[in-house]
Amino acid sequence: MISISFGVSAMAYHEDYIARGAFSAMLRGIFLSNEAPWILTVRSSTIDRNLRATAMLGNRMELNSESAFQAKGLRLGQLPLVYPGINASDFGANYCLPESLNSSYVKGKVLLCTVDSTPTKIQQGRHFITLADAHVIPATNANYKDGLKIIAYVNSTSTPTATIVFKGTIMGDKNALTVASFSSRGPSYVSHGILKPDIIGPGVNILAAWPNSVENNANTKNNFNIISGTSVSSPHLSGVAALLKSLHPHWSPAAIKSPIMTTADTINHQNQPIQDEKRHSADIFAMGAGHVNPTRASDPGLIYNIEPHDYIPYLCGLNYTNREVTKIFRHRVNCSAESRIPEGQLNYPSFAIGIQPSHQRFTRTVTNVGENNESYKVEAVPPQGFDVFVKPRMLNFSRFN
Repeated sequence: MISISFGVSAMAYHEDYIARGAFSAMLRGIFLSNEAPWILTVRSSTIDRNLRATAMLGNRMELNSESAFQAKGLRLGQLPLVYPGINASDFGANYCLPESLNSSYVKGKVLLCTVDSTPTKIQQGRHFITLADAHVIPATNANYKDGLKIIAYVNSTSTPTATIVFKGTIMGDKNALTVASFSSRGPSYVSHGILKPDIIGPGVNILAAWPNSVENNANTKNNFNIISGTSVSSPHLSGVAALLKSLHPHWSPAAIKSPIMTTADTINHQNQPIQDEKRHSADIFAMGAGHVNPTRASDPGLIYNIEPHDYIPYLCGLNYTNREVTKIFRHRVNCSAESRIPEGQLNYPSFAIGIQPSHQRFTRTVTNVGENNESYKVEAVPPQGFDVFVKPRMLNFSRFN
């Protein structure tokens, strides 16, 4: 099992060293988590745990934020609230950079510091998601929307005050499974017929093993950190894949990927469609098949398998040259002697079909990994303005495999 928690700019598969190396690993039955169709592509979502640190303003407004700094028994009380960047000529004051602050001005006060004075769209999108950084002083992170409320309060009075109340771990966030704002969106720039990402998994405020001190302090030896990113959601999915491999040791990497996608959750803890960081319903380019559900993935009933040689007509269909396909397979391939298939015809657990005025036809082959004498009924909910017909609508299996 290989989890690769980094990515590069989109490039053709034969030029992508990750995709090429991953293909060689896939040929040897090794499951990988990254980008190409023979790899599981993972994005990030929130979990139902908050590391609560509430900012309480002098006007009695309470703004729930998060911080990995959780000081037990600390009672700050209402302190003067200052925003160094409000009228500062020094641009660094917005960020509370040390050289831009007057120690006598900020001592004994609560500071409001901006991450960026001109937030990008993705930062503005963090209306409802906060990241819990490992601060070394009493501090908390407010999301963009709450930050605007704090600034408005500072501007509304000559004597603004605030405090931070640390409430520890809070479980049961009903908005959990929200797609993170930093999580990259699809589609795939290399192969439009393959829907990417494949899946989302836990990737916000995750407690993880860490090789260095959280506080970058030479006198401490913390072995754990609270971190966010697809760099922590990918290992989650790699762990799920490892569990599936232990349950089904003879499954191929594609067979393992299939149930992860086909059994994914598309609703959150409020039984509503999974949302993005703006509280809008997340689309397929944000969450792929949905949020991983390891329990359901262990018994999927049907799988979409892809054998290594099935990728030859797919790659030849991308109009790759013999040399380029050979570079991926590491043995000679002659596309003129091979059949070619459209991208969407690869036996993938999802479909990505471009809008065209004429009808399009695609086929899939499924394998029964459930019980003997099982039946499955197909139901399709097409997008508005489209019709989807599936034949046959009922699949009957007399035996396993």
